[in-house]
Amino acid sequence: MRIVAGKYRSRILQAPKGESTRPTLDKVREAVFSSLGGFFDGGRMLDLYAGSGAVALEALSRGMEEAVLCDSSREAVAVIKKNVEALKEDHARILPVKARQAVRILSKEGIPFDLVYLDPPYRFQENEAMIELLASASLLSDQAVAVIESLKEDMFPERIGPMEQVRTAVYGITRISYYRMRKE
Repeated sequence: MRIVAGKYRSRILQAPKGESTRPTLDKVREAVFSSLGGFFDGGRMLDLYAGSGAVALEALSRGMEEAVLCDSSREAVAVIKKNVEALKEDHARILPVKARQAVRILSKEGIPFDLVYLDPPYRFQENEAMIELLASASLLSDQAVAVIESLKEDMFPERIGPMEQVRTAVYGITRISYYRMRKE
């Protein structure tokens, strides 16, 4: 697994061992970031189920200003720390907690995110509830994008809270669903 583009391009990342974490494939990450415009000019990113940290580190590599990486697995957090240290990345914040607890912690800070990535273990999908929770905690900026990675068979509603689905794409066994804040 490697960083696809940006200042850390081609840098190798570690992944947690075993099957409890399923890192996003390089080709899927590349397609997601190409769909989002390729590169960023600042902004904040939240990866609620960070696993190896590859998605958030890719966002930082491509110009995102700050990323918060959450995971409740000790092994995943250890790998995320190693990957962050290997890149000498100062703008990655690691929260070693479950997603709902992370939202509670972040809501107290009151700084919204421009990009949210949701890739929970497939058997623990609660993406709709998490987007609604993020919205009610005022953690989504006015131009926020939420990306859900799931099994290709998973379908999500056209609207979740203040967000509407703008695109879906399938890559092998993976479905990527894109949501943007609705224009009222």
